[in-house]
Formats: sequence, structure tokens, C-alpha cells
Amino acid sequence: MNIYKQIEEEIRNASHIVITSHKSADGDSVGCSLGLLHFIEKLGKKAVICHPDPAPDFLYWLDTSPILLMTQEPEKVTEAFLEADLIFCLDYHAVNRVGDMQPLLESATGKKVMIDHHLDPEEFPDIVVSQTSASSTSELIVDLIEESGHGKLLDEKIGTPLYLGMLTDTGTFRFPSVKPRTHEVLAKLLAAGVQHHLVHEYLNDNNTVSRLRLQGYAMSEKLEIMEDYQVAIISLSKEELARYNYKKGDTDSLANSALSIKGMRVAIVFTERDGIIKISFRSKGQENAVNVLAAEHFNGGGHANAAGGMSELSVSDTLDKIRKLIPEYFSKAIADN
Repeated sequence: MNIYKQIEEEIRNASHIVITSHKSADGDSVGCSLGLLHFIEKLGKKAVICHPDPAPDFLYWLDTSPILLMTQEPEKVTEAFLEADLIFCLDYHAVNRVGDMQPLLESATGKKVMIDHHLDPEEFPDIVVSQTSASSTSELIVDLIEESGHGKLLDEKIGTPLYLGMLTDTGTFRFPSVKPRTHEVLAKLLAAGVQHHLVHEYLNDNNTVSRLRLQGYAMSEKLEIMEDYQVAIISLSKEELARYNYKKGDTDSLANSALSIKGMRVAIVFTERDGIIKISFRSKGQENAVNVLAAEHFNGGGHANAAGGMSELSVSDTLDKIRKLIPEYFSKAIADN
């Protein structure tokens, strides 16, 4: 029996299924959770999604009502974990990635199934699907549906959040994680009825005035270029975020914008939020792996060209630390490169 058929069997035998994903929700964590939920429902079973915190506002065009949030309904989330006999761990590789749900996950007696594409998964699950070559966890949910023999169940409701997850985790299909298989999966989602142009429209054409002003301020006033290393850095304090009525997700595109500057190999954006500095790393090329820097110095990790981390230092001290580390991790640019 292949592992996906095994997972299908676990779904059919379970009475209380919980779907979890990581804190700081993004397109893939929300997309793969909803896609799996709708697939489970097509199998005639019920499930509940439990996430640590809300998704960014720009994802609310999706129906996120099935998602219970630890920040808003801790009693219901706790009850779901206590009742669960099957728990899906989607898009994360370590228990600390679920934030305040970690004690619930660690003490839960239900069988745990990890489906993920990040490096170095921990050994806490009972069943593991870890495919680091996949573009996203959403792509792996499509694999689950197909390889368990239910490709015909793919429809617009299941496919739309999965398309979103693939779209966002690949930087709109521009990252090296995009393989021929990625486009094969996309074709199947379109054939299943996904309106891809609407996903792009809902995702991109929903800027607020305050978000655009914040991004404009960041690019015009806070952008620092380390030309010798082709690294772009943007730092934003809590006061600066408040000045532009910051809402979750407002700075998500800044790293990609900075990386789009001609000649840049690496972009680093950090923002002061929730009492810590949250850092986003982006890069181009296999020789510019940012996940190593994130893991070794900023309690983070991720993929070679897209990673995250955090710092408990001040904004200015974090900036100084990054400036000092850049020469260690990224070689000087070759003239006329």
C-alpha cells in the first residue's frame, strides 16, 4: 500500500479529524488546509481546521469560516485536539511552528500525519510525507488526492485554495522550486475548474491606501543597498508601522520588491511586531542560500531562496548584526556581474 492510500485509510477510519498548520499563516498554510478539508468532506467525512492565528486580510476572499483560531477560540481548539484521533500537520516540520498550540499538539493522543516540504522534519508524526522538492504543501495535497485514487474528486472548491497555495509559495511561479511536475499539477487544477485569473485578481488587486503608502515609504526612505554584496535591506520599527496603520500582510511583498531591483541577489526585510523583530529573507540563485543564515543566527529557517527568522534585539542592533553577517554569508559581487 502506498503512503497516500494509507493516509486515505486513516481518514476513513477516523472519527475526529483535526487539520493544523503553522503560525503566521500564509497562502500555502491556508490553501493546503482548506483543500484537504474539502477533499475529506468529499470522502464523506468531517474535519476541523485549527490554526494558531488569523490569516492576512488579503486571503479573506477565501471562505475561511471553517478555521478555528487559537487566538480567538482557544476552548474550541483545545476540545478539538482532545477529541482528535487523527491530526494532520501541514506545511511545518517542527512542533514549535504551531505557536500556542504546541502543548496541545504534543499531548494529543491522536495519530499524527505530517505533509510538508521543508527541510529536516522532526520525528514527532506517526506518518510522514516529506518532499522537499515539492513547490508547496498544496502541491502535495494534490498528490494525496491523485495517488489515493481520487483524482476525479478534484473540483473548483478543492482546487482553488490549492492553486493559491502553489501560487504564493512559488512567488507566482518564479522560484527554483517550480518543476515540470508543478505545471502538470496546475494544468489538472485548471481542468478541474479553477478560475486562475480570479485567484490572481483576488490576491493582487486588493491593496489598501495605507498598505501602498507604507510600502512606498519603505522603498523610498528605508531601503538600504549593500552594493558590494548585492544585498537590499529594509527595516521598519513598530512606530513606523503604526504611522501607516499596519495590518498583518501589509509588508509581505516588500522582500520580493527589493529583490526585483536590478543586480540584487538577496533581500532582507525586518519589522518590529509583537515584541520581537520578524525577518523575511529572499534570494536568487543556489549560491545565495538564505535559510542557512536564518537558521544559524535568527532562530529560523525555510528554503534556500525564501526563509524567515526572528530577533529579540532592537531594530538598530538587528540591523547592525545583519550588516556584519552579510560578508560572511555572501561573497562580494564580481565586477560587471
